[in-house]
Amino acid sequence: MISFETRREKARRKWDQLEHSKAPVIYIGSATCGRSAGALKVLQAVKETLKEHKLNAKIVQVGCIGPCYMEPLMDIRLADSPRICYANVNPQRARKIIESYLLKGNPLPELAVGHFGENGHPVTEGIPRFFEIPMLQPQVRLVLRNCGMIDPEDIDHYLANDGYQGLLDVLSQKPEEVIEIVKEAGLRGRGGAGFPTYRKWEICRSVPGDQKYMICNVSEGDPGAFMNRALIEGDPHCVLEGLMIASYAIGASHGYVYINSDYHLAIQRLRQAAEQMREYGLLGENILGTGFDFELTIKEGAGAFVCGEETALIGSVEGRRGMPRSRPPFPAVEGLFGKPTIINNVETLGTLPNIIRNGAAWYRGYGVKGNYGTKTFSLVGSVRRGGLIEVPLGTKLRRIIYDIGGGSWKPFKGVQTGGPSGGCLSEESLDIPVEYESMQAAGSIMGSGGMIIMDEDTCVVDLALYFLNFTQKESCGKCSPCRVGTWHMVTILDRIARGESDADDLAKLQTLAETAARASLCGLGQTAPNPVLTTLRHFRAEYLSHVQDKYCRAAVCRELVEYDIDPEKCNGCQRCIEICPTEAISGAKSELHRIDQLRCIKCKACYEVCRYDPLASDAIVIRSRRRAS
Repeated sequence: MISFETRREKARRKWDQLEHSKAPVIYIGSATCGRSAGALKVLQAVKETLKEHKLNAKIVQVGCIGPCYMEPLMDIRLADSPRICYANVNPQRARKIIESYLLKGNPLPELAVGHFGENGHPVTEGIPRFFEIPMLQPQVRLVLRNCGMIDPEDIDHYLANDGYQGLLDVLSQKPEEVIEIVKEAGLRGRGGAGFPTYRKWEICRSVPGDQKYMICNVSEGDPGAFMNRALIEGDPHCVLEGLMIASYAIGASHGYVYINSDYHLAIQRLRQAAEQMREYGLLGENILGTGFDFELTIKEGAGAFVCGEETALIGSVEGRRGMPRSRPPFPAVEGLFGKPTIINNVETLGTLPNIIRNGAAWYRGYGVKGNYGTKTFSLVGSVRRGGLIEVPLGTKLRRIIYDIGGGSWKPFKGVQTGGPSGGCLSEESLDIPVEYESMQAAGSIMGSGGMIIMDEDTCVVDLALYFLNFTQKESCGKCSPCRVGTWHMVTILDRIARGESDADDLAKLQTLAETAARASLCGLGQTAPNPVLTTLRHFRAEYLSHVQDKYCRAAVCRELVEYDIDPEKCNGCQRCIEICPTEAISGAKSELHRIDQLRCIKCKACYEVCRYDPLASDAIVIRSRRRAS
């Protein structure tokens, strides 16, 4: 049998050959974000172009490197030249770049967004360093260090970049020593609650039992969140290595990865990674001759939001309906199949190899006191530069939204953090640091890392209604504060959005939200009211506009607004007529146009084109459809 050291040495030679390949190397971002943008079509075009010109080049498919707004991404590296990145590549552009760079030696700097080499290299003149472009420059990549850089389906790429060194280190130590390292590092759970990781481990380690379990939670049900999926798609081995480190520390010999069944690519790469681990002697009995036995099961879940809660997740793994149970006993004492069990988030486990490899003091060098290390976020919504980011804890929201995200497309209104369980913060809160305690004090939570940016076109009533609808449908129904409370909140919010509410509705909404938060059984019900409570706190004037004036400022609540044309501004350009999907607007060229209110569906298309088209006249106005009585 080939020794692990021999395999690792071969992996390093293989990586070195790739890094210094005399043949061109073409990297294509083929995670879910890249594929949805057309990466597989680009991949096919690259293969066809290389074949047509009889070019010998190696193609490497990598994960998401972060700036999803640039997808599809394609990098090219020639011998003795740095890797150059091209963004928003389509099949035609891919062909053009390959023919120019590989055949003529012209890298087309006008199409490149960055390079991965040293400054001053002659080939990269006029092309900035990739990690110095505005979105990436403020970031710190620890858990995402390999994403977009290595082939996630090749274990040798991971090994060549110090992969499984952390596991080797802990297998030569006592489990208590590993827990102490994690304690000194100050690692807190990245699933949302921020509970100190070592404390859960200590409890489980101290509980007697012949069988213990370790579970990696990939139940990522938040709308707009994709951090966990992206990490597994881009670097599955770092998560599995972290799972094994944690298992060794608590004394578990069996690990589970609980993952949404619709994460097809992530599941494929996890299964492939597990097969490679077994081939390399990293799974099974007596791993690497250390006496440590470990088996892995990949469990696909149906994607229920409530299964993000520990006890509901355990029920689902056991084959039961995912419903929370009362605690104590906590899972660390009595969990899966009645045995001591620890559940950690994907990012928590993916961080462990770095901590073990580099030391607790190194990790504490990032972040702030009490909130050490980094946190990944999915930056989405009305933001100019959306994607996957990683920043040190303590970074201010303003820096994330404006320096990294480039700000919102239209005037900024707020940011929703923590998904349906989180809260909506206004511009007044942008200077708070992203820390567990600071976010909670502001009325929101960090959650697993979803961050949705809103501009003036977002209605906070509609936003709260959307999230409450989501949590109401995802409620398991076990406890009445959540089951009944969320239903009543949805009913009231719907009345407000329709202009059918009265002066008492806001007080009722506040009382219901506070009651559900206090009395619900699990975290889903306890945090479900957060979107209501925070929007009432930070955007109360917008609620009052709906209740008192029967008017939606963002023109989202259709029952409250109507579109009209200002006769003094209309220049008869017909831009609105061309874009109206229901032919509700009429009028001859250069003459006053009119809107048929019975045919108008209030899609806002006419308002947008009239406001932003330079040939239009800003004549479309939005008025309140109902006046206060």
